[in-house]
Amino acid sequence: MKTITLALIFWLALIPFANADYERNKAVPVEKVLFGQVLSVRNITEQELIQDKNQGWKTFGGALIGGAIGNQFGSGSGRGVATILGAIIGGSISHDRNPKYQEKTLLLVELMIKVNNGDEYMVIQDLDHRMLFQPKDAVRMIYLANGTVRIDKQM
Repeated sequence: MKTITLALIFWLALIPFANADYERNKAVPVEKVLFGQVLSVRNITEQELIQDKNQGWKTFGGALIGGAIGNQFGSGSGRGVATILGAIIGGSISHDRNPKYQEKTLLLVELMIKVNNGDEYMVIQDLDHRMLFQPKDAVRMIYLANGTVRIDKQM
């Protein structure tokens, strides 16, 4: 029961850092390293909503284009009204067409690992296509100073 609780804590701790990957040529402080063997591997996905930070610019661009099109119609004060209406309609259409949030799919891998002292841990981390795991692979469980855990193959 203790290992299942620890595994759930690891899983919850890794979700905010699912994109946290090693950076090239950068030293990362390590708290401890455990050695073990992969018992099972399961590829999973997680959906994440991300905010579209360009939403305001898209609405502004739509209003600008709508105003330019509206300016082509009418004359005198009618042209001014057509320009304003075109800007309002263009901004509204572009705002409605571009969702404020977009869905992003995270590719993750769930690893059940048995370390040398006999404890079992479940770790979920981002899927790295350059390091695919198989059952019985020898691995290192690396506890980083920022509170995350990374699994990589022993060489």
